[in-house]
This record gives sequence, structure tokens and C-alpha cells, in this order.
Amino acid sequence: MRKPRFNLFETRRAFLGQASMGLGSAALASLLKPSLLGVQPGIGGFPNGQGRVKRIIFLCMAGGPAHLELLDHKPELAKRHGEPMPESFTKGQQIAQLQGKELRILGPRHPFRHYGESGQHMTSLLPHIGSIADDICIVRSMQTEQINHDTAHTFMNSGFRLAGRPSMGSWLLYGLGSESEDLPGFVVLTSEGGSQSQPIAARQWNSGFLPSIYQGVKFNSTGDPVNYVRNPRGVSREMQGELIDAVSELNAVQQGWTRDPEIATRIAQYELAFRMQMSVPDLVDFSDEPQHVLDMYGTQRVDGTFAANCLLARRMAERGVRFIHLYHRGWDHHNEIKTLLPKSCGYVDQGTAALVKDLKQRGLFEDTLIVWCGEFGRTPMSQGTDPDLMGRDHHIKGFSMWMAGGGIKGGHSYGATDELGYNAVENVVHVHDLHATILHLFGIDHTKLTYRFQGRDFRLTDVHGKVVTGILA
Repeated sequence: MRKPRFNLFETRRAFLGQASMGLGSAALASLLKPSLLGVQPGIGGFPNGQGRVKRIIFLCMAGGPAHLELLDHKPELAKRHGEPMPESFTKGQQIAQLQGKELRILGPRHPFRHYGESGQHMTSLLPHIGSIADDICIVRSMQTEQINHDTAHTFMNSGFRLAGRPSMGSWLLYGLGSESEDLPGFVVLTSEGGSQSQPIAARQWNSGFLPSIYQGVKFNSTGDPVNYVRNPRGVSREMQGELIDAVSELNAVQQGWTRDPEIATRIAQYELAFRMQMSVPDLVDFSDEPQHVLDMYGTQRVDGTFAANCLLARRMAERGVRFIHLYHRGWDHHNEIKTLLPKSCGYVDQGTAALVKDLKQRGLFEDTLIVWCGEFGRTPMSQGTDPDLMGRDHHIKGFSMWMAGGGIKGGHSYGATDELGYNAVENVVHVHDLHATILHLFGIDHTKLTYRFQGRDFRLTDVHGKVVTGILA
């Protein structure tokens, strides 16, 4: 097909004059309904139910926090510490590094206590999170399918063990779009400390086969959150704006020929990047935060800590970011759990509780969902034989997490593992069920949010998943 001719030497003013009807209509549409030209619009038709939340802050304790040390108290473990693990629990079961080794029961290394009027039973290592016990719902019956870190993260994020499927943040943007006009709708932050830091691959926030406009954006935790967010010396904002306009116009011409959705994505992302040059420096400037708020989080500036990332998460929530994913890389306690676990808890305890309290004070708690979990749990069996060096291996058959915010029953515990914390035995919650419940809280029927790819309709929950009504307020 012959491409239409256009004048490469035509002035910008002449081009705008000839295109005034099209550009004028677009400008009018953006004034009447900005979401029509939003950076990340949803597909329409969602929510298709009554949503309770507008945004989610997903706090991932990367490495696998030990549920039997933190959220699932098992007196039987303490009583039987050092005894052989009964074969009836482990025979034929998938085990990671302890496969083929002598298995002995490891009692909890730190005491538990009751918190709040609800009497939630948690570790003494998380006193700040204990102070919000009446706001959270602890789920003690989680199960997943992948026993190694990378595939377990992939499964937790996308509902599938192999890379290439969209992450849950991308699915949410695809269904609902973003409410922010000058920040990405899906943002990722990372921090580390407490134990060995497992790598987190960028594919964990990938859009998979969805259009790339729905992909997550990783912000740096120190320095400029986004590379090249500031103009080079000698380049003014006006000059940068003219460049963006010119590139967008050329892309629009190409889009007219090809109808390639990725070109539309490119145009939108250039425009977003231009707006972020103004919004991002404001986002990371904590000078407008009262001192008591900074003290509550335990941070004074954007310093790469989990606490600072929690404060950034609250500021993003205020600015309409739909999915905020915080990873803290420091929970892989194969050894020295007695000395290293308190360090991991110390990195996240204060910031997590401050985030929940801050959201409540600002009226954002009721329409924000907060999730705190890892990719899996840790075994009831000890790894290593030296009492000072013992740790716990990866575990997928039963572990714990908690949720809080809009639509969640606070001060409540749900589900249970057996007497040794090995198998989830009561009100089992699979990762697919977690995803279905998250979408439900946004007003989305998880069976209806689909995307056709390679001749099949795909969804976040695949062909599984049920809403966990027992944790809903």
C-alpha cells in the first residue's frame, strides 16, 4: 500500500493549522473527560460489581517470612523441639534444600504475644504491627505451588509459574485504568536488609501479553526515582515540550498507517514522562510532611529504606496510583534465624504500621487495600544443626499473610494450619483465591476480566480461584 505523502519541511505552525480540527477535538475531549486521553485508560466495562477499594499497596516480604516465627503460633513446636519430624507430614512432599536430609522439628526462636482488643497472636518482634492488630486480618492458611524464589514470585504476581503472563498490577490497570494523570498507574519500589537479598527480576511487574502501557514502572529508592527525570543543562521545559510534541506528531502519522497499539503506548508514555518531570520531584520532596509524620515512619527523606518507601506509597496513593508494589528483600532465613529475623522485622515493622495509621488519619484507609505477605513460608523443620545457626527452608503447603483496609474484616484471624504448622487444614486460601478476592474488592468479577491471546481467553486466576468471603467485612 502506498503511504501518503507529507512535507518533511513543513513548519510546526503550519502542521498545527492544518490539523487544528483533529487536535482541537482531542483537546476538547481531554477537558470534558481527561480519562479519554489518560495515560493508562482501562478497557471499559469495569468495575462490573460493587467495588470497595480504589488502590492497593502490596507489601512483599521477599524471601519468604517464617510464618511459624511471626504470625502462626504453634505450642506443639516448642514442646517437640529437636524431635524427628513425623514422616506422615513430609512423605512424598516437595521440599527444597532439606530434601533427603534428616528432618527435625524447630521450635520458635522468639516469643509470641497477644495484641489489641482482638487479641491477635503475633510475634513480639513486630510491636508496631501489633499496634494495628485490630485493623488487620491474619490469614493463616495460605498455599502456593512453587517452592523456589523466582518462580514463587512469578506465581504470586501472575498466577502462573512461567514468565510471560501479566502481573496482577497490569491486570488491574487493564481493567480499571489509572486515576493519576502525571504518575504511572503501577509503581514498584524495592528495599533490602535483614538477611540475604534475593534478586527480584523486572518481569515480576511485566504486562506480559497485555499492551505494554499497563506495565509497572520501577522507581529508584535513592537519588532520582526515575532516570533522566531532569532536563540536561541548557534544555528548558519549553524546549523539551516542543520535542515531545514533534515526536508525538510523527508517531501519530505512523499510527495512522499501521494501527499498531504499541505506537499509541509510545505516544502516551512520552507524554507521561514529560509530566513526570514535574510530578516526580514533588512526589519525593518530603519537606511538606510534618515532623510528627516523618517520626512516625522513622525516616526523614527518600533514603532507600522500607520506611521511606512506605511514606512514598502513601503519597502515591494520594496522587491516584492504582497499584503500589513494595518489595523488601531480606527474609531468606536458611540459617541464623534467631539473630537475623529480629533485624528483618526491624526494617519493616515501624514503616508498615505507620502506613496503615497514616492512611486512616487521611481518610484513605477505607478505599485502600493493604496486603503484607511473602512468596511462601518456611518449614517447621530446622535447617542446620548448630543451635545458633539454625534456620528454616522454603515451604508452600501452609503459610501466613495479612490484609487490611477497605472491605477487610479487621481484628480477625482466618484459616489454620495443623499442629506443627506444615499443612493448611482449615479454610485453605490458594494464591488464585487471593487474586480473586483482590479483584472482587475492586468490583471486578475475576472470571470476566479476560484477554484473548493466541486463540484463548486468559485471566489472572486462569481457570481457578474463589472469593474468600470469610475475610470480608
